[in-house]
Amino acid sequence: MPADHLFRNSIRIVIALIAFGLFRIDLVVGEDSQRPNFIIIFTDDLGYGDLGCYGHPTIRTPNLDRMAGQGMRFTQFYSAASVCTPSRAALLTGRLPIRSGMCSDSRRVLFPDSAEGLPQEEVTLAEALKAQGYATACIGKWHLGHHPEYLPTRHGFDTYFGIPYSNDMRPCPLMRNEEVLEEPAEQATLTARYTEEAIGFIKAHRDEPFFLYFPHTFPHVPLFASDRFKGTSKRGLYGDVVEELDWSVGQVLEALEECDLGDRTLVVFTSDNGPWLTQSERGGSAGLLREGKGSTWEGGMREPAIAWWPGQIGAGLVSGSLATTMDLYTTCIRLAGGEVPSDRVVDGVDISSVLLGDGTATPREHHFFYRGSTLQAARMGPWKAHLITRPGYGGTVQKHDPPALYNLEVDPSEKYEIGEEHPEVLAAIAGLIEQHREELTAPPSRLERRVGAGE
Repeated sequence: MPADHLFRNSIRIVIALIAFGLFRIDLVVGEDSQRPNFIIIFTDDLGYGDLGCYGHPTIRTPNLDRMAGQGMRFTQFYSAASVCTPSRAALLTGRLPIRSGMCSDSRRVLFPDSAEGLPQEEVTLAEALKAQGYATACIGKWHLGHHPEYLPTRHGFDTYFGIPYSNDMRPCPLMRNEEVLEEPAEQATLTARYTEEAIGFIKAHRDEPFFLYFPHTFPHVPLFASDRFKGTSKRGLYGDVVEELDWSVGQVLEALEECDLGDRTLVVFTSDNGPWLTQSERGGSAGLLREGKGSTWEGGMREPAIAWWPGQIGAGLVSGSLATTMDLYTTCIRLAGGEVPSDRVVDGVDISSVLLGDGTATPREHHFFYRGSTLQAARMGPWKAHLITRPGYGGTVQKHDPPALYNLEVDPSEKYEIGEEHPEVLAAIAGLIEQHREELTAPPSRLERRVGAGE
């Protein structure tokens, strides 16, 4: 690694330490055995209805089903965006993509000709945990900028192995750190090679706290499965791909158990956005939810999510608590003994009370649904109000004045609009939206530190 990069990386770590106020040596070099490891497995375009434990009739996911049986399965867990780039930015920064600038109405994801990437001033989860003494790795699809200054190694990750953007963008190289290994990447082998890398990282860092961010390439189209899985699922190639991802999860859990790290490691499995419905049989299913990828209907942003931590998370729990990928940021930092940045608005809330309880705690009260940089819907408790509705791709844009209201506890499929019956709910959500918009436009000096809705 170049000396100038090492210097810049050291400066970024110091800045992160200042942001967190981590001058106390005991926070950085505390008892490793007391601090959990974190693994976030992030699939690409997986639908709410694509796993066995979420009701799919033909896709076999025994490892994820076991993970859910030994841990907690969420039923109201959201991504912060309905497409790749902004959803990844939100997970890694704990902030709505509108705050980091990683969203646009005209071009909602980064492409190989994009010059920009995740801003350097953002403090990623990797940087936060690295400041706490964690080893960090990103294995899989990045999609937050492919130029050197935006790669994972410049955002707190010690190592990187994967592709820099979506696998349908040409050319699609496979990289290690900041070097291209092969171009184009041999996609049929990616899931297996990612898994091998993940297991190697776990075993190499078994004696120190670590954070593994594991964003898979699939089941984003084009679909590729290894020879071992190709042609084995009743669901066709899409099923083959998902079943290989399930195998990968099983390998990770087995590696943790072999290293006696199960009771020290929080593993979360989820997806960046809903299924790519325009791909027909090559795309997934949102189950009972409406629409899919690209939309702010539930099918575009409500995701399957499973949390596993033997001895800490109760077995076989199903949580209906409202939660998001942004909450993983705040939760992991606090479980590691750190503090979230105090110089910016962070939207993630600490959901450890959900994970370590019976799943019924409600630290998050609301969620905002953006398409690009446009706010299209807001959820408050069980209620969701749509200001704008449209399919994920193509179709008619409808503006709603007053907003279209749905009770998601009663009607998760968003079939029955009930705004006329609940004007007081619409008024309350209108107030929430107004407050949110005022906060976005307020000068930094007027912004008080806020950590989501739970603080």
